[in-house]
Formats: sequence, C-alpha cells, structure tokens
Amino acid sequence: MQNHPVFELSDAIVDDLARLFPSAATMLGVSGHDDRWPDLSPDGAEATAAELHSWRRRLEALPPPGDRWDRLAIEVAKDALDEELAHFAHDDHLRDLNSIASPLQNFTEVFDHMATETPGQWELVAIRLERLPAALDGYRASLERGRRHRLVVARRQVEAAVAQCRVTAAPGTRLGLLVDVYDRSQGGAGLGRRLREAADGARHAFGEFGRYLAEVYAPDAVATDAVGEGRFVREARRFLGTTIDPAATYAWGWDEMARIGARLETVAAEIVPGGGLGEARALLKSDPARAAADAVELASLMQQRLDDALDRLDGTHFEVPGQIRRVTVNIAPPGGALGAYYVGPSEDFTRPGSVWWSLAPSGPYPLYDEVSTAYHEGFPGHHLQVGTQVAQADRLSRLHRLWVWKAGSGEGWALYAERLMDELGFFDEPDYVFGWLTSQMLRACRVVVDIGSHLQLPIPRGQDFHPGGEWTFEIAVELLERSAMLDRPYAESEVVRYLGWPAQAISYKVGEKVILELRDELQARHGAAFDAKRFHAGLLEVGPVGLDLLRRELLA
Repeated sequence: MQNHPVFELSDAIVDDLARLFPSAATMLGVSGHDDRWPDLSPDGAEATAAELHSWRRRLEALPPPGDRWDRLAIEVAKDALDEELAHFAHDDHLRDLNSIASPLQNFTEVFDHMATETPGQWELVAIRLERLPAALDGYRASLERGRRHRLVVARRQVEAAVAQCRVTAAPGTRLGLLVDVYDRSQGGAGLGRRLREAADGARHAFGEFGRYLAEVYAPDAVATDAVGEGRFVREARRFLGTTIDPAATYAWGWDEMARIGARLETVAAEIVPGGGLGEARALLKSDPARAAADAVELASLMQQRLDDALDRLDGTHFEVPGQIRRVTVNIAPPGGALGAYYVGPSEDFTRPGSVWWSLAPSGPYPLYDEVSTAYHEGFPGHHLQVGTQVAQADRLSRLHRLWVWKAGSGEGWALYAERLMDELGFFDEPDYVFGWLTSQMLRACRVVVDIGSHLQLPIPRGQDFHPGGEWTFEIAVELLERSAMLDRPYAESEVVRYLGWPAQAISYKVGEKVILELRDELQARHGAAFDAKRFHAGLLEVGPVGLDLLRRELLA
C-alpha cells in the first residue's frame, strides 16, 4: 500500500505547509517549527500563494490512481491546496480579522499547545515570544493594505478584536501566565528573565496593535455585518464540502427548532414537574448539587466521563486505535472566548489529544450542558474522529491525516456523536438530556441566525418570533436568549462569532443531517444486516473530508 507517488508528494507538501504556517504546525503536532510565525505580510502572502500553486501543478502531473486510497489521497490534496489558494484569490488574507478564528487569536492560543517540559522547549517559547511583535507587524501590514483597498471587516468584529488586544496586553493574562508557569517549574533565572522580557514585549505589541485597530482601522470598518449570498455560499462550500440551497436550509433550520423545542418541553417537565423550560433551566443553573464548585472539579468530572465512555464503547460501537486511548481535559488560560475546544494528538502521539475548557473567572459551573460538550469535543466526538485519522498511516496520506478537516463532516460527526450518546443512554439524568437538547437547539438557532443575518432573509411569517421581521444583532441575541436559553453575554458573543465567521456556524447541524441521512440510507439498503459499528468505521476511516466526498465514499 502507498506505492503511488502521491504519498511521497503528500509528505513533502506537509513539510512545506508546516514551514509556511508554523503556528498551525504546532497546533497539529508537527515538530520543528515551534520557534517561528507565518509571514502574514503582503509579500509573505504572495510568496505563500506561489508555493501553493507550484504544489498544485505537481499534483496535476501525477499518474492516475491505482486504488481507492490513491484516489482519495489525490482528491483531498487538491482540495486542501485549492482551499488555501482561494483564501488568497479572494483577498481574504487582507481582511482576516474576527472575534474567534483569525490570526489574532492564533498569536496567543498557540502557546497553550507548546511543550514546556524541558529547558530547550522553554527556549522555543522564548524565541517565539520575542518574534511575536514582528509577526504582528506583518499581519497589520496586510490589514492596512486591505483597509486602503476598502477590503475591511465589519465594525463589530474590530471592536471585539480591540477588546481582546486589551485583555492580552494587560498583566496577569495569557502571555504573563506563561512566565508564571516557568517560574513554578523552577527553571533557571536567566531564561526566566528572558521570558519575562519577551512576554512584556509581546504584551506591548498587542497594546499597539489594538490602538491601530481602534484609531486607524475602525473608522473605515463597515457598519453592516451581512456578507451577502455570494460570499456566504462560497464560505459554506469551504466549510461543508458541498453546495447548499441557503433558502431551503434556512427553512429547515426553523423546522429543527420546532422539533427540538417540543422534546425540550417534555424533558423540562421531568426535571420540574408542572414547570416549563424557564423553571427547569433556572434550577439546573442555580442548584449547587448540580454544579462543579470550581474548574478543577469540572475538569475531573469531565475526565471521568470521557474515560468511562472510552472503556465502554471501545470494541462494541467503535474500534479505537491504541494510540488514542488517552484524552486529557484541561482548563484554558483566561482571555479567550468562552466555551470548549479540542486539539488533536501530535503526529507521533507523544502529545495526546486534549479537550480545553475556557471558563468564566469563577464557579460554580453548572454541569447539565457540559456532559454533552465533553462527548462532542472528546470521545466519541472530535477525539475519536481526529485521532483515528492521524492513526491511519497505512492508508491515508500524511496530508490527509494531519491537514484535512472540513467542518461539515468534523462538526457534523461531533454533533452526531452527541446524539448517539443519547441513543445509547449515556445521558443518565434528565438534566443531561436537557443540556444536550439545549446544545441541539443552539446549533439549530445558528442555522437560522447565520443564514438569515448574512443573506438578510425575513423571519418567516408563521413564526411566533418577530414574524416577517428583519434580522438585527439585537433580534439575533434575543432568539438565542429565548430559544437556546443562553445568558445575554454568551448570546452576544455567539452572534458576534456568526457575523464574523460566515457559514461556519451552520456546519454542525448540516453535517449531522448528512450523516443521519447516510445512516438511514444504508439501514434501508441493508435492513437487518446493517451494522452500526461498521457504519461508524466507514465514516471514521475516511476522516473529516467534504460532505460530497463523504457521501460518495460511504455509498460506493
């Protein structure tokens, strides 16, 4: 297996991508680049695009594939390079700024995933910190070119970015905590001074960057949040790997909200007999017996959940590769957007897969909605899918294993994993069923808010929520407060996210929908012979590719 030249070419492409995008290499666990940053300047973008075009031409010159895995390796490599090239072709690098998934956040988040066990590893942290101000300058140069060409983001995203810069620039937050971690490790005083000076320089650079955004960039930022149908459909294709009908998807989102809402009402009555959604949620959020007292207890409880699920489901519903039979739960440093996220294992598995919770400053932390989050981010959600992908060195190309991740199948699988845990009885209290359903409701709300806001579609007249009305920021926040039962600060943060990251938010429910449709179709095809474990294996062996490609591979 792997005799086709695409596999050797894939290895070389990963090495080059790691060189071009070193912070992404750190996040993916590709070693050798932890002291560097990508060149985000206009000249750097031009050079990067030229390199990607060169690799794309070499892919076109390959001989025909010999088997399924050869073909898959070629297809995913072309798609991965095309996605990166489209970023430059549409000048998106000149307006790559938002509240959650832009280079601004990567400048701090990458440090959470750097190894710090040895003096040599701390040396890499120090070098990267020292080089951060120059990297920020390159990023600012691209945003400035975009500003001068009227390629600017919405004012709401700039304001969120400025706030994040101010937090990062303040003492005692993310970058400063790095030095505290080093001091607790009892490392040498010389490197400690170097780290402290580098962290102070980086914090100062963030302060200056925030001032640039506030004083120079913000006055030219656009007032409207909507990106329009053309760009939205293009972004949806990038996240999903399929082309959607936005109007039909919007209508389906409203239907999903109604379906989920009906079951929520039923479960709420189990939690508070005779009560409604409001009473059930109030109890779940206020009862100390239903909460973790602090972050340490939350992490411990979620770790127990993941370990138990892995022990019970390995061999029955999944075949878990031995390399990923460990997943860690961690608390993220302050300063990032609230929520949880997953980071996959390193290429050599020396770094295990990990789930990170970014929490409010103090507890208690209600548990009702955290259990489904643990299964989504950890096992059998992202950890099983991403870990299985990385472990398949015998059949998947290195590029496929390490670089390919489409949100439609990736987030779709994680949402499907939540549903599967409900089907298997892992939500062993009505509290946790309620929490899972609220997360389902949030993802359905994301479909209608994301599409409705960016395409400026009217709210359907048959709804009891502002029927026939137009989407505004306040109305979107109100929907999340009412239907998804989010607290206002969280709801506001969510809407800012959707408006700055068009089409990403729909990938969860749309991806889950496609996976459920595939399961239904294969069940109908095979009848009593349908094997859920085999279905899951088929999904996982392909990895989080585009939904069109996933559908073709499973139905072949």
